[in-house]
Order: sequence, then C-alpha cells, then structure tokens
Amino acid sequence: MPSGNKSKLINDPLHGFVTLPSALVYDVVQHPYFQRLRRIRQLGMSEWVYPGATHTRFHHALGAMNLMVKALDTLRGKGVEITDEEKEAAILGILMHDIGHGPYSHTLEYTLAQGVNHEDISIMLMERMNIEFGGALRLAIDIFRGDYHKKPFLHQLISGELDMDRLDYLMRDSFYTGVSEGIVGVDRLIHMLNVKGGDLVVEEKGIYSVEKFLVARRLMYWQVYLHKTVIAADALLVSILQRAREMAKTGSTLGSYHPLMHFLFKDVNPDDFNEEDLDLFVLLDDIDIMSAIKEWQFHEDPILSEMSKRLLRRHLPKIKVQLEPIDFGVKQLMRAQAASIFGVKDEHILDYFVHVGILKNDAYRSEGGGIRILKKDGGIVDVAAASDNYNLDSLKDTVTKYYITYWEL
Repeated sequence: MPSGNKSKLINDPLHGFVTLPSALVYDVVQHPYFQRLRRIRQLGMSEWVYPGATHTRFHHALGAMNLMVKALDTLRGKGVEITDEEKEAAILGILMHDIGHGPYSHTLEYTLAQGVNHEDISIMLMERMNIEFGGALRLAIDIFRGDYHKKPFLHQLISGELDMDRLDYLMRDSFYTGVSEGIVGVDRLIHMLNVKGGDLVVEEKGIYSVEKFLVARRLMYWQVYLHKTVIAADALLVSILQRAREMAKTGSTLGSYHPLMHFLFKDVNPDDFNEEDLDLFVLLDDIDIMSAIKEWQFHEDPILSEMSKRLLRRHLPKIKVQLEPIDFGVKQLMRAQAASIFGVKDEHILDYFVHVGILKNDAYRSEGGGIRILKKDGGIVDVAAASDNYNLDSLKDTVTKYYITYWEL
C-alpha cells in the first residue's frame, strides 16, 4: 500500500471538511475498487431530468462515512461502549456499502449481470480486499452483513430504516437535484440516537425529526427516484443494452472494450458468476456504457442505432403513470403506434419500444425492527405508534403505481 501522510481532509459541499479517520480507511479509499465509484453516478439517469444530479457513489460513500463517525461519537458520548476496533470497522462497513454497484447503479443492475445484485458483488469485493489487507476488514464485513451479533446497532447504522446511508443520500440527492423536499434535520437526528438492549433507538424528543425524515423519503421517491421521466429514460437505456445483447448473439460487432463485450456476449447469472466475471465487472463504469452508446448510434442494426441516437439527443419515450394496471388494449394501441413510427412489424422488436411496469414506494417498513422510539419511561415503541401524527401510520403502506412507456411522432 502507498506510504506517506494518510491523514487527509476532503472538502464536501454538504458536510464541509471530511476527515479520513485512520490509515486503513485511507488505504480503502485509495483502492481501485473504491476509486471506481468516482465514475458511477449516484442517481443514474436522473441527470436527464435534473441536470445538477451528476454526483457519484464516491461522494455519497464519503458522506455516509462522515455521518457514521458523528453517530458513533454521539453514542460514545452517551456512554455506549464502542471499542476503537468496532468504530473503525463500522466506518469501513458504511464506506464500502456501495462498492459493488455497476454502471448507472440500479438501472442496469439486472441487465449486465442478470440476477446478480450489487449487495452480492459488494460482499465479493470486500472479501477480496480483506485478503489484500491481511484480514483487517474481517470485522467490517461481519458488521456489514449483520453477523456481528454482539452489537446489532452497528449494522443498523449501516442498513436499517434510519441509517447513515439514507440520511446522506436524502440530503445529497436533494442538494444536487434542487428538490428541497429531501432536506432533513440530519444533525438533530444523529444527536437523538441512542442504544437500548443492543439496538439502535431514537430518543422520544427526536420523534418529529423522524417524522420529517420519513415524509421526505416518500416525497423524494416520487419526485426524484421514481420520477416518471427518469423511469422513461431508464427504460430506453435498458432497451439499448438488451438490443446490444441480442445483436451479440448474432455475432454482430459491438465494440472493442473487452469487459463490456464480455457481459454482452455471455449470459451471466448468480450460479456461475466467477472470478473472471468479477475481474471484468470492476473495470466497468458509466463512461463505458455511454461510450458504447455513442458508437452504437452508427451501428448497422437500425433498431440499436435509432435507440442510441434518441438517448444521446434526449428524445425520450412518453410515459403514462396511473393507479390501475395498464389495460391490454392500451398496450396494443401503443405497440401499433410504435410499429407505424419505426416501420417494424415484428412483435419481438416492438418489445423494445413499449414497456409496461410497476412502481412501488415503501417509505417505511416496521418489519425487522423499524425505527424504535425510546420513551422517557424507558419503554420502546415503534415510531408509528409513538407519533401523534395520524398520517404517519399510512407511510407503512406500499403505494403501487403502474406505467407504460411508448413513442409519439
């Protein structure tokens, strides 16, 4: 590993100066797997709707790490026993939590490596890095996976209904998109954290900050993460990659960058995702996908070429979102319209131009622990039961909407 000064300050637009708290943290940040996150957008295709949303997984990981440091220091200040080893491991766990994300994050998660999600790849990469670092990441991996049963609150700070991941991405995504509904009182929420019976809790006086956090999360999903135009852009990007994979099976020339060609020509699934696949996966980022699409706009296949041109020029499909399932007749009408616009009759080809899907918004899940409120009398209750906001209980309900993407002249 590189030697020299490993005490670094990083200036973050949200948190100010972020300190890398140890030499091991510095070495993880400097690792190629982590540096790759600089080239993966946090919000995928959201930039097509919110031009400012160009921040990366690298930004977010450092921000979440900074909040973890604050949370652990707050808990220590309240008498919660956290050893130096546990503190560093929890910091490393949140730092590496997104290390397995592929190009365009969630958009292409099941397109390039079908059925292999980013959490699985994150674990694989952490295990590799642990070997490189002589076993120094073992506790961090155990905490990340929820296998450190001695102190479950450490995992809950990484992955829970009120974790440092969510706190950072809400405020960061709000900042870079300009959508103010995502602003939450992060500092107050962290200062209200405590531990009871090994689990993370929020002191009762912080309940209104928790309510604001949950409402902000629901609003950000509809206004940013599930924004209808973002969904339309996602659908077009996925169609382009699916068409490229189909062309690969016919022996068509698609480019020269080996890692991307590997995943286009090979059917990868969880059962046979091997070391070679992992080696090539970590060489992929957003730049490779967009470079390929720029090349494919001149491809001999008119379908791949046309879709690539439309994405590059932001000529996106139309989208209709509603509370009821899409009527079969509407889908057939849109397919007939696409056949006329693009001059195709093949039913299979029309699948690239008309998509039907489902959107689900889960603002809060009480199963698995939820958000625990520590009452003044020492009792523990779920936030929905403790709140005097009658609308809060409704946030536990999953809101389902249905959509269809289609094309117009």
